[in-house]
Amino acid sequence: MAKIKKIGVLTSGGDAPGMNAAIRGVTRTAIYNRLKVIGIRHGYEGMIHGLFKELKAHNVSDIIQKGGTILKTARSKAFRTVEGRKQAYEHLKREGIDAVVVIGGDGTIMGARKFSEEYDIPFVGIPGTIDNDIYGTDYTIGYDTALNTVVEAIDKIRDTASSHNRLFFVEVMGADAGFIAYRSGIATGAEAILVPEMKGQVVGLKDYLEKGFKRKKASNIIIVAEGDESGGAFAIAKKVKNDFKDYDVRVSVLGHIQRGGTPSAYDRVTGSLFGHAAVEALLDDQKSVMIGYTDGEISHCTFNKAIKLQKHVDLEKLEIAEILSV
Repeated sequence: MAKIKKIGVLTSGGDAPGMNAAIRGVTRTAIYNRLKVIGIRHGYEGMIHGLFKELKAHNVSDIIQKGGTILKTARSKAFRTVEGRKQAYEHLKREGIDAVVVIGGDGTIMGARKFSEEYDIPFVGIPGTIDNDIYGTDYTIGYDTALNTVVEAIDKIRDTASSHNRLFFVEVMGADAGFIAYRSGIATGAEAILVPEMKGQVVGLKDYLEKGFKRKKASNIIIVAEGDESGGAFAIAKKVKNDFKDYDVRVSVLGHIQRGGTPSAYDRVTGSLFGHAAVEALLDDQKSVMIGYTDGEISHCTFNKAIKLQKHVDLEKLEIAEILSV
């Protein structure tokens, strides 16, 4: 590859706490290596429309503690088209951008892979999603913060559940993978955890509630990942209410509060290290790879593997949650 002089950086898809730390890591590592950095606003959509701004060291000061992303984010339908990617390429060439660091989830990595197959500008990815569902890394930026947000919310819900002898179904994010549900359930002592990876859990849940009802349990907290096969917390609560008339059933959907808030120390450090590693990878002539964190070390995973291979909750670990809820 030709010598890199100018790097673009963008955030795409759903925002995640710690993205700003990654932007800062990319920017300052690039400047340290005497490279120019161009911030691309609004993700791939901004690339298509040439929404570029040079980032200096002072532009990324005082952002590491902020949630969201200073570059803004978006989901771009136009980038999925040949015409959209061609327009994006023309803007990158006009700006003189030699390489791009993309920060986002699986859709972001997928877009980067497609673009890299068609054009000669190297891309490196940084996994940023609260769902923690990308293959090739043990943790994604935003997961730790979201998890702590969920735990804090559930702790407060349990206070109410105990005071009123109520059964609470708490829905958390996780359309395809139940990492938030699983870990928050363990952390809060939830009585049951329902995740997309396991089928037929509602039947077992009814058996469990029957036993709990006989033991006159004061409260129950059931964590439901939004992608559960039964249709989410409201659908499951309705089924349970029909079978257990004496239960005072409530539903709480935590929603987008899981995305926001001040990033945890872990997400700040992870974002910073990922940003640094992404620039180092480009300087090492690597492309079409995603930065990851595996077994305590920074790692690299090809775009193809990150997209094609699936990452799911280890179902054997759910048995631990069942044991601890007895």
